[in-house]
Amino acid sequence: MNPEIRRVSLVGTGTLGTQIAIQAASYGYEVKTYDPDPEIFHKTLKKTCASMKAFGKSPTIPLEKWEEGAQKVKQVRDLSEALKDADLVIEAIPEILELKRKAFAQIDSLAPQGAVLATNSSSLPISRIESATKRPEKCLNIHFYQPAIGMNIVDIMGGTKTTAETIEAAKQWVRSIGCIPLTVKKEILGFCFNSVWRAIKRQTLYMWAGGYVDFRDIDRAWIVFTGMNLGPFGIMDQVGLDVVYDIEMVYYNESKDPKDYPPQALKAMVERKELGVKTGKGFYTYPNPEYARPDFLRGN
Repeated sequence: MNPEIRRVSLVGTGTLGTQIAIQAASYGYEVKTYDPDPEIFHKTLKKTCASMKAFGKSPTIPLEKWEEGAQKVKQVRDLSEALKDADLVIEAIPEILELKRKAFAQIDSLAPQGAVLATNSSSLPISRIESATKRPEKCLNIHFYQPAIGMNIVDIMGGTKTTAETIEAAKQWVRSIGCIPLTVKKEILGFCFNSVWRAIKRQTLYMWAGGYVDFRDIDRAWIVFTGMNLGPFGIMDQVGLDVVYDIEMVYYNESKDPKDYPPQALKAMVERKELGVKTGKGFYTYPNPEYARPDFLRGN
């Protein structure tokens, strides 16, 4: 356990907020969560467990300990109660800058003065959020992937005033919960591996939306090439297609390059609430997606 961080609070318990909370609790941290929807934690946990089964992958710890960790997470209905004694607060709400800035201002006013404030944003640099607080030196990006299914890598990136001590405390904490910190030395949209993943995501979405290749064949090729249990479209289903769309819009709003604008076909899926695992249908249908079947790699 990191001696500088003992109590952790999560604001937002969607796909990743829930996983981060359980991961931290499983390694001995006192964890509190807050979400306006009191049912979302358990709903997300149920879907996450189904994903583990579909992938045949588990967290960095035995599944039993993960389940015990879920029981240790304290869900709090009042935000001030969730934050009042936190050493580290991680925001994990939708990928919309205005929402995150508003949340950070509120968190800053309620969390202890010495607490580190982090965003789990998949693309937005903390430099665009930090000015909503009075402690920019203690603000940073701590971006998790999918620890529940073994993707235990975490991007860490500071802002314009983040101290070296804050970065080091975050790295030590990430290591202490069985994850691998990926330190970004100079600000870049998308951080470390997410920038690489974004290039893959943009190209595969272009090929699918343009009718060039069936998305299943792209996933088959990826599975064979990487040895992973699922491909880019399966991963996007895990993330949530609404989140994928919002992230792509962040890149487009940065570049204004038409090539960065997400495909209309993806937007249509979001509008139909075909968001992936969390709604039961995305590119695949859940809880029994095609890529989990033994004959998936044989093709059509």
